[in-house]
Order: sequence, then C-alpha cells, then structure tokens
Amino acid sequence: MSAAAPVRIVLVDDQPLIRASLQMVVTDAPDLTVVAEAGEGAEAVRVAGDLRPDVVVMDIRMPGMDGIEATRRIVDADGTCRVLMLTTFDDDEYVYGALRAGASGFLVKDMALDDILTAVRVVASGDALLAPSVTRRLIGAFARPRAARTSARLAVTDREQEVLTLIGRGFSNTEIAEALVLSVTTVKTYVTRLLAKLGARDRVQLVILAYEAGLVSVE
Repeated sequence: MSAAAPVRIVLVDDQPLIRASLQMVVTDAPDLTVVAEAGEGAEAVRVAGDLRPDVVVMDIRMPGMDGIEATRRIVDADGTCRVLMLTTFDDDEYVYGALRAGASGFLVKDMALDDILTAVRVVASGDALLAPSVTRRLIGAFARPRAARTSARLAVTDREQEVLTLIGRGFSNTEIAEALVLSVTTVKTYVTRLLAKLGARDRVQLVILAYEAGLVSVE
C-alpha cells in the first residue's frame, strides 16, 4: 500500500521570517509539504488558484488585499481548499471576519510551531480548529443558549445529538469515535449529516449550534 500524499500547503505572510520559520518546521514533517509562498493577499489568491493546495496558512494584516478578503476569494473559488488563519491579532473583528469569510481555523502566532503543524493536519482532515483564546469570545458573541433553538427542536436523531454535543465540547472525530465506540468513518458520516440537516457550513458553526441548543454550557 502506497503512503498517503503529503498535505500541500501555501504559506501566506508579509514577513519573510515568519514564512521561513514555518517552512523550516514543515520540511521536517514527512506528511506535509510547502508548495508555494506569498507575501500578500492578491498573490495568495493567484497561487491558490494555480496550485489548488490542501491548506493555505494565511496571515490577516498584509499590504494590499488583506487575509480575510483573500480567504473569501479562495474559498469561493475552491470549496476543497482549507484556510487556516495565523495571526498576531486575535481581536473580535478579525476572528468574526475570518470565520465569515470561510476560514476553517484561527490561531495566534505565539503558539508552539509543532502545535501549528498539528492544526494544519486537523484542518486538512476536514475539521475546524480555534485557538483556546478565541473560542470563548466566539461563543459569547454568537451563542444564545436555548433562545432560538433547544435540543428538543433540533431535527436530529439521539445519536446525532450525542455527536453534536461532543463537537461542541471540542472533540475531534477520533475522540468522538473513542467516546461513542464508533469507527472514525461512521463519525465522519454523522458529521456530514449534521452539516446538511442543520444547514451549517462547517464544524465551527456546529459548535455554535451546540451551544445555542443548550447541549454545551458556556461555563
């Protein structure tokens, strides 16, 4: 059996030192490879369109087109490309703008490089990921527990509700599989069903729905 192809990454940051640091760490990871770099948003859109990478690691504040607009254009053009925001600035405006633009993750640059690589793998697998410092503010802004929805009103099965609850608690597909004694493939099927039934674009929106339904407490 042949080994899986490495995750193809485009690094986007206006600081060459940041790109060089990430490039150096990725080089030591056999399952990841950098296929291109870009120093600003418009270049990132062009490169992503030409190379169709699996993941774009995207800065937010750059000269010219910023990372949020570049993310919106990349996601609109290619629904299979995942964008992971990596920035020094984690204020609310950037967080909400990035997620609304279609980003699958939001991390801050003070994270350990190994943790950033783990996040790339998570996003490439189809999951979404937020820095811990971001999650509570996101939920506080968007979730209104039991106001618009309750768990009883969600048109999901009991098992789907269990999966949604664990998604809301931040479990990965593998962790959900272990907790519910299911295969990872089965969990992925449940996640796909939840996205379709609840009209959610991605896993981040499923987290918000879990809080809104009162399946997970902010506390």
